[in-house]
Formats: sequence, C-alpha cells, structure tokens
Amino acid sequence: MPKGFDNASKDYDKGFTFSKIGKAQRNRVYSYISPIISTSKKLSILEINCGTGEDAIKFAKLGHDIFATDVSSEMIEIANAKTNLSNLQFDVLDINQIKPDEFNQKLDLIFSNFGGLNCLSKDQLHVFFNKCVSLLKPNGKLILVIMSKKCLWEIFYFFLKGKFKTAYRRNTNNPILIDVHGELIKTWYYNPKDIVSLTEKLFVVKNLKPIGIGIPPSYLENSILTKGFVFKLLVSFEKLLGFAALAKYADHFIIELEIR
Repeated sequence: MPKGFDNASKDYDKGFTFSKIGKAQRNRVYSYISPIISTSKKLSILEINCGTGEDAIKFAKLGHDIFATDVSSEMIEIANAKTNLSNLQFDVLDINQIKPDEFNQKLDLIFSNFGGLNCLSKDQLHVFFNKCVSLLKPNGKLILVIMSKKCLWEIFYFFLKGKFKTAYRRNTNNPILIDVHGELIKTWYYNPKDIVSLTEKLFVVKNLKPIGIGIPPSYLENSILTKGFVFKLLVSFEKLLGFAALAKYADHFIIELEIR
C-alpha cells in the first residue's frame, strides 16, 4: 500500500474535508445524490476509498447500513475514532482485491467520492465494474465522483503561472505521477465518455453532473478565490452551470450508473 495515503491522513480533514472548497464541493455531491440517500428505505451501501469517513458517517446517520473501506489503515483509524454507530463498519480494503462474495448481502449502492477511482488504470476499472455487477442487487447503483481530464480551472491556473505543459497534464491516457505526501502515486484521469465506454454493457447512465466547474480545485484554498463575496459568487456559478455537457470540464464529475 502506498505510504503517501497514510501520511495524507494526518491533515486530510483540515486540508480538504473541513476546508471551504472541500465542503462546497461535497455539498454539490450531496445535492445530486440526496433523492437517493434521503429515502426512508434502508439501503445497504458500500463506500470505497472512504478516506476519513465523512460520507459514510453521513449516510449511516440517515439510517442506512454502511460498509466503508479504504486502502489506508491510517485513514480507517481516524474514521473509526469519529463514531461508534452500529450500522457503520470501517475496514481496510484494497478495491483491487474485492471478491464477488466479499459481503454477506447484496448491495443497493456502491459509492466513491473525490477521485479514489483515479488510482485505477482502465484495465483495473474494467475488472472493478464487472465485480460490481455481482455485488449489487438488481437495479443497484454505482455513484462515482471522478477527476476529469480537462479541468478548466487547472488549465487557467497553470497558464497564468506560465506552466504551459502542466496546464494540460491531465489530458492524457497515460498515468501521471502525483506527489502524495512525499510519494509519487500513479494517477489516471478520465472523461465521462471513458467511464460510459467501460460500463455501457453492464450499466445505464442515469445522471451526469460537474463537480468543481464554478468551485475551484482544493489546491486553491488559500487564494483570493475563497474570500468572501468571490467564493459566494463561485458557488452560485457552480449551481447555475450544473449541466451534463460541462462535466468533462470540471475538477470532478459525478456519474450515476444503474445496473442493466
């Protein structure tokens, strides 16, 4: 397991979960999935790449049964320290090692937030999506938040800094190495059409939206963009620009898939 993720756990909540940008982007995710998770029906949900557990805890408090997993034992330790809800279980698990019979029940929903799946190659994603079919109930769903190839904020930011090659670093089919607390992690970026291509024989697309089209990427947290009126304006733009056609230009996109 890459040690960078363990190291990142120490300040993940401060640097993202509780940051202005982190909270604003997460609120946009919740706005799109609210019709699903706010149901009175108890759902069985698997969250992969759960980090420090923010989403899993929210879902559990809504009354759902949650299995939340992450490759980092340190992330899971922090998540466990936050709660003792009886309907929430945190475990260390590499998603590449998930087995079709991993759980003792079929799932209503598999959820992954904020780019955890960007650590998988296309071949690995293909295997993962096939496993999901055996894990889910009929009409079960995948809801995935994935980092896109053509983030307009990133292109604009690095162009202003004169880093022209870096501006388009995401727009490749090859992995790029991202420094995660001193360790270089292979990261793949995907457009929505890439995910559709990998899943179209197994799943139907039910929803597609941008996450971070108005709200900037988290590395701009300490910039003028998060100050007062400016940030409120950007959050308003995010709500106005929630069109599927813009998903490939955002920091992330959220895609809802339903099993065929």
